[in-house]
Amino acid sequence: MPEASDGSTGAGVSRRGVLAGAGAAAVTMLGTGKAEAASAESGGAVLGPVTVRPGDIRYDNLLRGNNFRFVGRPDEIRVAGSTEQVARAVQDAVRTGRRVAVRSGGHCFENLTADPAVRMLLDLSPMDAVGYDADRRAFSVQPGATLGHVYRTLLTGWGVTIPGGSCPEVGAGGHFAGGGYGALSRRYGSVVDHLYGVEVVVVDRDGTARAVVATREPDDPNRDLWWAHTGGGGGNFGVVTRYWLRSSGATGTDPSRLLPPAPGRMLQHVAIWSWEHMTEQALTGLMRNFGKWHERNSAPGSPHAGLYGILLISHRAGGTVTLVSQIDADLPGADGMVTDFVSEVTAGVDLTPALDLRRTMPWLHRMTWPGSGEPGDVINRRYKIKAAYLRRSLTGPQLAAVYRNLTNSTGGPDSGMLLIGYGGQVRAVAPGATAIAQRDVVMKAVYQTIWRDEADDAANLAWVRKFYRDVYAGTGGVPVPGKVNDGSYINYADADLADPAWNTSGVPAHTLYYKDNYPRLQRVKARWDPRNVFRHALAIEPPRAG
Repeated sequence: MPEASDGSTGAGVSRRGVLAGAGAAAVTMLGTGKAEAASAESGGAVLGPVTVRPGDIRYDNLLRGNNFRFVGRPDEIRVAGSTEQVARAVQDAVRTGRRVAVRSGGHCFENLTADPAVRMLLDLSPMDAVGYDADRRAFSVQPGATLGHVYRTLLTGWGVTIPGGSCPEVGAGGHFAGGGYGALSRRYGSVVDHLYGVEVVVVDRDGTARAVVATREPDDPNRDLWWAHTGGGGGNFGVVTRYWLRSSGATGTDPSRLLPPAPGRMLQHVAIWSWEHMTEQALTGLMRNFGKWHERNSAPGSPHAGLYGILLISHRAGGTVTLVSQIDADLPGADGMVTDFVSEVTAGVDLTPALDLRRTMPWLHRMTWPGSGEPGDVINRRYKIKAAYLRRSLTGPQLAAVYRNLTNSTGGPDSGMLLIGYGGQVRAVAPGATAIAQRDVVMKAVYQTIWRDEADDAANLAWVRKFYRDVYAGTGGVPVPGKVNDGSYINYADADLADPAWNTSGVPAHTLYYKDNYPRLQRVKARWDPRNVFRHALAIEPPRAG
């Protein structure tokens, strides 16, 4: 199912700021099933199959994902350690007529895997092998591998990486299928711009579950299934059990040349201002400058495409506004580019930062920092995230709405928004080449609130929903594609976009997420999931008959 992509600020701050911000190990077989052949990457026994039902001491421990707002009550949690186990689990679900949902990292922003209708929760977390497949000349990543594990293994073994998110606990399963982006995307594009192939367990029209391999090769008869996984979101067509990664145009058999080189060092600059002296003019000036810089410096091949910036604005109750920039420290002129960026974003803004810090660190240290994927701490695990793509800076009325909502009396200290730099090499790919239709964009906007207690659900949800509706009041409460807005990102799943109470635009959620690519995604759905086995609140719908 779709998972949180990233929460990728790369900002060196906690998940409060992010959402608010050694090779594969062998494991011991558990459960009643027999051990299966170990993967080539892991070199050990495969975990599973494990079946956990209510009453088992493991049930509640395995039940929740990262967002504690959502908890289902499936008949069983099936923990799978191989493609064969996944196929058998899906076959069992189909045979017994039970709804199945899939979880790898568990960072789903919405109630897509914990829906009460789900009777089998398929947990792929043990499938976490990362390695090189010489036969396909591509790197193999299983869906349960966390991003931190992917980065560490790719760097350790071959000195390469992918432009994914900065929260190391996010699982590859949902992150890749929804597109995937992060601190290196302006330089290297989206993760799926490097996706060579997928292995997917699908269900045929007769109810048979089987594994299919689909690649981007022009003569691959299954190529449409590959295309659907280049941004079509997880949980729509089948269960991905393996990804293969190789950059488009990469040639030869040297693995170190088949994906982008990993940076050696990261230069990061952090400036933090207190809300105590933050006026509306100052805040809107920072936001407008941030947007204008990205309008000017987000063309493919721009010398500034290696610079990644985030403007993280807490609610006034949170106390701070933070500007973060980071860049490969070994790029020519890196230090000067950061200096110019900070200068341009703060131009005309009469504020003195409470903290102004620049430092250089090993790139991997930041990308695998423990805890970066948690929302604040282990207790604050309830959150609501809403998002939008931006083709240019927010308009005057939108900026006024941001200030109004970030200074009202109902927002909490862990509420706020982020503007996240995008564009660059992402814009070098045609909208139809992958399932990601939003290619002519320069930023992403994220609206968020994080809290601890269930008793505070209603107040927090009301705040962020009204904030978002206010910013997009001119287009029916949602970011309808146009000159400024360009819909939203499926990995930042938001069921409100499909709710007419919050989306009064008349533009359906599937258009906001997929634009003109949606009919093609429907055709893929009809071919590969004709029984509509894989579905959720924001799922690709089969095309209507006739």
